[in-house]
Amino acid sequence: MNEKPVLGITLGDPSGIGPEITIKALGQKRIYDICRPLVVGDARVLEKAAREALKRQDIVIHPVSSVKESCFGFGTIDVFDLPCIDIEKLRIGKVDAQSGEAAFLAVKKVIELALAGEIDATITNPLNKEALNLAGHHYSGHTEIYADLTGTKEYSMMLAEGELRVVHVSTHVSLREACDGVKKDRVLKVIELAHRTCQSLGIEKPRIAVAGLNPHAGENGMFGREEIDEIIPAIEIARTGNIDVQGPVPPDTLFSKALGGMYDIVVAMYHDQGHIPLKVVGFRYDKALGKWQAVNGVNITLGLPIIRSSVDHGTAFGHAWQGSANESSLVNAIEYGVRLAINKNNTQGA
Repeated sequence: MNEKPVLGITLGDPSGIGPEITIKALGQKRIYDICRPLVVGDARVLEKAAREALKRQDIVIHPVSSVKESCFGFGTIDVFDLPCIDIEKLRIGKVDAQSGEAAFLAVKKVIELALAGEIDATITNPLNKEALNLAGHHYSGHTEIYADLTGTKEYSMMLAEGELRVVHVSTHVSLREACDGVKKDRVLKVIELAHRTCQSLGIEKPRIAVAGLNPHAGENGMFGREEIDEIIPAIEIARTGNIDVQGPVPPDTLFSKALGGMYDIVVAMYHDQGHIPLKVVGFRYDKALGKWQAVNGVNITLGLPIIRSSVDHGTAFGHAWQGSANESSLVNAIEYGVRLAINKNNTQGA
């Protein structure tokens, strides 16, 4: 790949911390050393956040109406401008339909740009699900929007912090539905997605571990039969395809093993089984200072025809526009997006 990849970065919910962490991330020269970033959203929101929340008079906000108008130079933030916010009515730190609409339009546009081949990867800032639904867009999150607008039927969520990676059999459903959704075909599909994704990250022979659903991975049927009836058959089929997969592994020890380097990726059965260990590792709160010392982690949607990498946190309305939000997760997401884009373009050009 001769040129640095172009990354489309959504502004997220304007009422949250998205505008602030975007400016902080793109205020780092090393980001421009690895990619060509293009923010997608209302340029006036970014201008207001730069001047009022962060007191950054040195950063130039450059609205554009096409990718080719961007200058991609450090010190200037190019914004594919979607003027949809009444700045005087912007409710900072509040759930608001106007902000939900702005967040959705940014996601829609960045998907369109990626599908058209105008950008190499998409990076998403946090949106608020309640605001999204107030605006009339009835999705449970980014993953479902991407799946719908790209026509993707088989997809999954991957979380990553450093070398710890987790992909999910189910995400935004009730725990009852999650248990019912542990089926052989779905588990097999997620194992295959995990395998391909690791290879796209440059891991030639990924080592995959599959978590059990039940305590002690069912203890040979004593605590449930999902492992015997659904998970083990999926693992056995995956192995016939030369996939290095182990399991089901009791979930109470699995993540420590993965963190220690025994596996490249973990297949978790449901949302919290995968999210909790990742956030214990990536999110660190400083009790003495009364603030988050680190909010690390990346959310990647697998199975899409385009690349989507995201922050692994919410809109943090309670901290919005105060100048204190931590941009590390967005930086992580940008770095992962670059890595995936380079590998994808190199593979296609081979």
